[in-house]
This record gives sequence, structure tokens and C-alpha cells, in this order.
Amino acid sequence: MSDTVLPGTPPIPLVMRRSARARRITLRISQLDGRVTLTLPKRLAEREALAFARSKEQWIRDHLAARGQDESVGLGSDVPVGGKLLRVVRGTGRSVQIGQDEIAVPGREDRVGAKLGAYLKEIARDRLAGACDDYAAALGRPYNRITLRDTRSRWGSCTSDGALMFSWRLIMTPPEVLHYVAAHEVAHLAEMNHSPAFWAGVERIYGPYKEPRGWLRTEGNSLHRYKF
Repeated sequence: MSDTVLPGTPPIPLVMRRSARARRITLRISQLDGRVTLTLPKRLAEREALAFARSKEQWIRDHLAARGQDESVGLGSDVPVGGKLLRVVRGTGRSVQIGQDEIAVPGREDRVGAKLGAYLKEIARDRLAGACDDYAAALGRPYNRITLRDTRSRWGSCTSDGALMFSWRLIMTPPEVLHYVAAHEVAHLAEMNHSPAFWAGVERIYGPYKEPRGWLRTEGNSLHRYKF
């Protein structure tokens, strides 16, 4: 794997990845971090891959523009919390305070992002634990433990020994989305698959789930743009 740059304004970093199984050049843009990856046959010259990227330059730039730029969270940033954009402002005292339209973060300006991220993880754990307690009681199956991570490939998981894992970024979604993911993973305590019986279990303990599931598919990736 090697890196190069597609010239222009701004220049676009490209990751060149060789594959013995590739028969032609393919191009992929990650919706999570905006990385542009070219996969090329093992013996193909990199100049040919770069020429291919140049021929797709407008397509690449259009997709990157639609994704939006990553945002380093600080004072003045607008950050989604519970599905609502809140302006990050300077706080007083020692605790982060959430208001109607603002979230006040005290302390040094260069630590605002880190402090806010830590706070969001705390309330994510609290709300997910409460939701899982309710859904596990409704299902009649206890879970073992809950852990939070900053996962990119999934919003949650459940192991056969009852360990639940969630992305802490669920606190940024509308409440019904967070609750849907909690119910989804709790339902795996009874069905470790995605069979009709599993989805029936989700609907029994949560209710109709297509709308929050669809929200995650269309809007979820955008939450990874916020860098704390």
C-alpha cells in the first residue's frame, strides 16, 4: 500500500492498494473518513492508476463535497446531541451544561473537544444502560455487561455470553435511534442471528423499527466527521 496525491484545489490524498485478485482498477471513497482508495492489479504501473483517478476527478470531488468536511470540535462548533445541533460555547464552573440550543464546556479552550467527548461518552453509557435494562426485562433475558467504543463498522454488537457493545456516538443520534440499537442488540440475547424470529423479537420489545434503522443507514456515517 502506498500514498500519492491527486493535484488540484485542494489536493486529494490517494491510497494505492495492490491486490493479486484485482483485474482492473477500482476506486472507493470511505463515507466514514473520506479516504480515497484505488485498488489496482499487482503489476499495473501506479501512473496508470493516477491517470484513472484524474479521469474521475470531478466525481471524486463531488462525492467528497457531499460527504462534508471533518470538523474538529471546539468553541463555536455545532455538534449533534440527541439528534439536535447544539452550539459549543464557553462554560463556567467545572461541569459541562446542556441547554436548549447550546452546550457549555468549561476549561481551557484547547481541551474543549476532549472534555466534551468525555462527557458525551458518560451520558451515552447512562442512557444505553437504562435502555438495555428496560429491553432486557421486556425480553426476559439478562445481559452480562456493556462496553462503549468508537466503532466505525457497526453501531453495536452482542456476544454469546451476553456482552453488549455500543458506539458512544449513538448519543448524537435522535433518542429513538439510540433506543432502537439498544433493543436490536438486546434481542440478540435470544436470537444470535437476523432471522425472522429475531426481527419479531426487536418489534416486540421496541416497536416498529424501520424508521430509526433507515436513519442510521442514511445519516449515521456523518457522525464520524466530528473529531473530539
